Amino acid sequence: MPGTIRIVVADDHPVVRDGLRSMLAGVPDFEVVGEAASGPEAVAQVRATDPDVVLMDLRMPGGGGVDAVRALRAEGLRAAVLVLTTYDTDSDTIAAIEAGATGYLLKDTPAERLFEAVRATAVGETVLSPAVVGRLASHVRTPSAAGSLSARERQVLALVAQGTSNRAIAEELFVSEATVKTHLVHVYEKLGVRDRAAAVATAYERGILG
Repeated sequence: MPGTIRIVVADDHPVVRDGLRSMLAGVPDFEVVGEAASGPEAVAQVRATDPDVVLMDLRMPGGGGVDAVRALRAEGLRAAVLVLTTYDTDSDTIAAIEAGATGYLLKDTPAERLFEAVRATAVGETVLSPAVVGRLASHVRTPSAAGSLSARERQVLALVAQGTSNRAIAEELFVSEATVKTHLVHVYEKLGVRDRAAAVATAYERGILG
């Protein structure tokens, strides 16, 4: 866990940005290093400040969050993106996660849950609100894809979908953390994804989880 988590807040509503900045400023291990009112501004802020986490709204005039996430990934910038939005439709959820967002929360998330999510996102853990998990679970599935993963790989993936850290997965399954990471590498390869959030989204979409 980084000593101080550097954060960029991207939202087109000044009142929302002010509220988030004030909340985050009260947390000792958080530092807001930039703000943006559009997707392109968010990308520029990430380039300029090299944050650990971007709190990203999705629908913003002048360029939305999904395009910004794609741009950040295309440029290879290291910042993890935690979507914070009022929208939980299938199209928004799937598009954001497939673009490379690490997590997806709704704006009615309690402050303490948001703080936990920021910390988890900073270390690469997947964070999904219950409503979003429900959306993913109800997405159109192709169950035949489930056969490509081993039973243990599906077990690891199910725990990842619950927001469980690698260390906690290792403890629950009585294996080493390195073994868990190896299982995840195999899962990513088989699903054709690059990170935990995309693996969870793809697994729900294909009926591997549900």
